Amino acid sequence: MPRRAKRACRNAPEPDPEMPSGKRTKAMKTETSDKLVVEGGPSDSTKKAQAAKDCGNESSRYWLMKSEPESRMEKGVDVKQFGIEDLKAQPKQTACWDGVRNYQARNFLRAMKVGEEAFFYHSNCKEPGIAGLMKVDVQFIRMTKRFIPLAELKVHHQAHKASGGPLENMALFTRQRLSVQPLTKGEFDFVLSLEDKKPS
Repeated sequence: MPRRAKRACRNAPEPDPEMPSGKRTKAMKTETSDKLVVEGGPSDSTKKAQAAKDCGNESSRYWLMKSEPESRMEKGVDVKQFGIEDLKAQPKQTACWDGVRNYQARNFLRAMKVGEEAFFYHSNCKEPGIAGLMKVDVQFIRMTKRFIPLAELKVHHQAHKASGGPLENMALFTRQRLSVQPLTKGEFDFVLSLEDKKPS
């Protein structure tokens, strides 16, 4: 998840644990393409295929991306995290999404296409939940009309598990530890519809 200090990049490349030692992937965006190009490792199509397999949805166009909005102490140092207000305040309201350590979450980042929409989810804070929308490469779109807390989403998830609704298999509950998660169109549309409803 991103930190307050930003670079003008999509995500910081990290060593790939499955790469032979001494080789690292290099991520860059070409001027002629909106796709993320990965050099020195498995091909882009291989990464996208793996990400599709991981999420069980080959054509995910929606995402949920978690970031910690509040400061916290790390080895005696106050570390400011990155919330949606920080993204909104960036030049052109666009920032680098870095610090993703989980291999599967990084695969999802590589599977994203510029312009796809994502929920900005505040995690590891007093009240976790969805705070707004952005589009991948990450750029602020708008705040949600109201904050949609995790507790409310959990109520819908439990009800949908029993009735077969759109949040039945939502990764937010089935793969909680992932900081970058795919969403189906049904999940995205249902969550977005909640901003116009009173909290349940």
